[in-house]
Amino acid sequence: MERQRKSLESSRRAERLLHKIPRRNVAYQCGAIALTPGGDTCHTRGLSSSASSTISPAEQIAPVTDEAREAIRGGYDLQVHVAPDVIARRIDDIDLAKEFLAAGLHGFVLKSHYVPTYERARVVSKAVPGIEAFGAITLNHSVGGLNPVAVEIAGRSGCKIVWMPTVDAGNETAGRRGGATTKLPFWAKIQLELADTGISPAPLTVIDENENLNEPARRCLELIGKHNMILATGHLGRKEIFALVKTGAEMGLKRILVTHAEFPSQNLTGDEQYELSRMGALIEHCFTTMYTGKAPWEEVLASIQKVGAERCVLSTDLGQTINPPVAEGFAMFAQRLIDGGLKAAQIRRMSVENPASLVA
Repeated sequence: MERQRKSLESSRRAERLLHKIPRRNVAYQCGAIALTPGGDTCHTRGLSSSASSTISPAEQIAPVTDEAREAIRGGYDLQVHVAPDVIARRIDDIDLAKEFLAAGLHGFVLKSHYVPTYERARVVSKAVPGIEAFGAITLNHSVGGLNPVAVEIAGRSGCKIVWMPTVDAGNETAGRRGGATTKLPFWAKIQLELADTGISPAPLTVIDENENLNEPARRCLELIGKHNMILATGHLGRKEIFALVKTGAEMGLKRILVTHAEFPSQNLTGDEQYELSRMGALIEHCFTTMYTGKAPWEEVLASIQKVGAERCVLSTDLGQTINPPVAEGFAMFAQRLIDGGLKAAQIRRMSVENPASLVA
């Protein structure tokens, strides 16, 4: 009874926090957060000495309990970044499958910002019986951008997720010439190196001058629907996300996922997430966003309470060399949310049931 009372109090505090948290301009910092009100894009800001001396988000996670591990048993992580990749990773896909099997997890989606992963996924699933690995494609310039040929081939090959542009999205400023050059995501270094060699095509957008979905994006959505793949919003900005979700729902797409809602280049408020969920999308929350200090834990807790676990998905976005192992990070995510007032049943809904329904 005492534990239930504390859980209810934490949930109510999280709900109240939702109305107090301003829109963030968040720097791409690791281990600290720079918050300033207003704005539609992310700007790098210096941190005060008081901010840098606070407890890091990583240190706010208690040791993982059996309750947390059981809550994610049989779960799917819909966004992992592992080797082989053009970026150094802490583990390869075969060993990740073995790690997931040992942890009682069921599967994962292999994400690359640069190449399709469906061929790798099929090999992994065969090599490690008991694990379902799924392929995906991200519509950046390396696959031709908003390229219907790439989407059609991905669908025929069994891809599960089609991410809209990420590193090449017009909304994504990390890795762009003239932007910040320190403490950036690992892929930003590649983007800057490409630009230095003169390979710098125009950023991609899915909307036209009237903020309606443009024809290339619409054609890609038609093919995503044809092959019953998951439409994921990538690193698009809020205007693009709303236009994409609205049009996708109107076209009859049944599997729409808003990618890492709290990540700096998305920075969606709880109210915006709620609205998108009512338009037909599921909202993805990623462990690394909070773990690396890009958003406060209180914010994701409040947003989940606002939207409801039935419309949310938990992913890790892990695989980086400096971050925890993927399976352990998944359990750490569950533990932090339980400590923040969520119930194990809610964690299970977001990490097992909802992802399973998307990849079915």
